[in-house]
Amino acid sequence: MHIAFAASECVPYSKTGGLADVVGALPRALAALGHQVSVYLPRYRQTKLSDPQTVVRSVTVPFDDKYRFCSVVTAGTSAGVRFYFVDYPPYFDREALYGTPAGDYPDNAERFALFSRAVLEASKILGVPHVFHCHDWQSALIPVMLRTLYAEDPAFREAATVFTIHNMGYQGLFPPDTLPLVMLPWELLTISKMEFFGQVNFLKGALVYADYVTTVSRKYSHEIQTTEYGFGLEGVLRNRAATVTGILNGVDYDEWSPQTDKFIAAKYSPQDLSGKQQCKQDLLQAFGFTNPDATSNAPVIGIVSRFAAQKGFDLIAQIIDRLAREEMILVVLGSGDKLFEEMFQRISKQFPNKIAVKVAFDNAIAHKIEAGADMFLMPSRYEPCGLNQIYSLKYGTVPIVRATGGLDDTIEPWDARTGKGSGFKFSDYTGEALLSTIRQALIAYRDPSSWQTLMRNGMARDFSWGASAREYGKIYERARHARAGADAVIAASDLKKDPVLG
Repeated sequence: MHIAFAASECVPYSKTGGLADVVGALPRALAALGHQVSVYLPRYRQTKLSDPQTVVRSVTVPFDDKYRFCSVVTAGTSAGVRFYFVDYPPYFDREALYGTPAGDYPDNAERFALFSRAVLEASKILGVPHVFHCHDWQSALIPVMLRTLYAEDPAFREAATVFTIHNMGYQGLFPPDTLPLVMLPWELLTISKMEFFGQVNFLKGALVYADYVTTVSRKYSHEIQTTEYGFGLEGVLRNRAATVTGILNGVDYDEWSPQTDKFIAAKYSPQDLSGKQQCKQDLLQAFGFTNPDATSNAPVIGIVSRFAAQKGFDLIAQIIDRLAREEMILVVLGSGDKLFEEMFQRISKQFPNKIAVKVAFDNAIAHKIEAGADMFLMPSRYEPCGLNQIYSLKYGTVPIVRATGGLDDTIEPWDARTGKGSGFKFSDYTGEALLSTIRQALIAYRDPSSWQTLMRNGMARDFSWGASAREYGKIYERARHARAGADAVIAASDLKKDPVLG
């Protein structure tokens, strides 16, 4: 089967979050199963291509004000996957992918409308896939365009669409006059299609028009159909419930494994955990603890995160005075909302012997935290999948999480009596619940033999991409059958309308 991915970011070419990791890894896993896979991406300023080759010299994209002309280049094939890049410097040759600290780029609607239409036009030349697999609002117009602007185009008659929601909190909301600007019909501005409280909602368009909708964990696929997690689109998803499913993200163990990690001080494995203590001392030193030997007996809790309200850091603010009195050290790496950057910097100054913070994105330090910490904290308000808790399991770094989304799906509560479980989790979104759960983990840490059992339980879990890729293969087949059925209905309808034939 030929699957074409369309997404706004992908490692190693561009990245702001977990979407890039998924789009970098899942196509390779699908190719390993024998599928033909293409990936379409914007060519940003940060996209580094060693030997780009132009494969489509000019793609004409009409807008209401004027035509725009872009090209498509390829970076060749990697692990059986062909990568294509939509090249239009006025839109994509910018400092960042989506905006500046002051806010999103004001022309994001036009930028990603051009990207979506260029993918469809380029595929006519480079090969129309059996399935377009689109990701988040930036490629959400592909399903919309296929069923509106391209509805009569025979090239796409059999092309199915699968749309993956990576985070319902980001929807692509724009003014109503966006529709004519990007040459989409006004009739899409209705409550049953793309209208959302007076605005145009790109994500909603994909939820209405895609053949199948997936998200990145089983629990999150149910949560987003509720008022609490649906961000106003829960009704749309409930109407599509038969075609909505959750498939847990995998992780790339070639990059995230203590047995091969190039960033950590010592390698270790479930059979020989001795290197973890060296990693712990190296981590403490990296965060400025001047005598890591003296502090290495205290359990270290790590955080690696985007600083955002979604991540539950308001709960940490509620309990920090009491948490700092516990025998533990907290190391934090991340950046994002100024409110949380300032909060973490403030508490690190307040408790310099207990809390250390680096406000940055630093891949090497992230690896050091995964390897050197004893526990990993993710108290998220909501978490579609989460990857760091899965990395932590592989490193024997015990997760402490809130039971939401992928965190709930991947972490089994520790039971010291049976020796089963892989971490600690709490349900109530309160500081008290978080503090109580951290204290449970700190108590468990005091029993070294039991703690090593807990570590090895997590290290034995396998969240590699193979199983997830097979599940996506099943969804692609369902989407193709659904599209074939829809085409049959349309063809039958056309016959009935024909004055000669019917």
